[in-house]
Amino acid sequence: MPDLIFTIHARDMLKEREIPEQWVLDAIRLPDEKSIEGDGNMHYFKSLPERENRILHVVVNESVEPNRIATLFLDRRRRTK
Repeated sequence: MPDLIFTIHARDMLKEREIPEQWVLDAIRLPDEKSIEGDGNMHYFKSLPERENRILHVVVNESVEPNRIATLFLDRRRRTK
């Protein structure tokens, strides 16, 4: 796994949304789905049984070293099928 850092915004989102850092790292290491979106960033998606199977969405800028976790949120547009 490449080196990762959390942006200030991503750190703020961890606190504000009460999302443990480990969940974010798990989403990146073992995503249920991932894709490069129109913004050029890698988007990782992981179902969270701890949050009623809501989907954690993690956006990572992989074009810089170390890779930067730009933001993360529980994605209301996606649901576990």
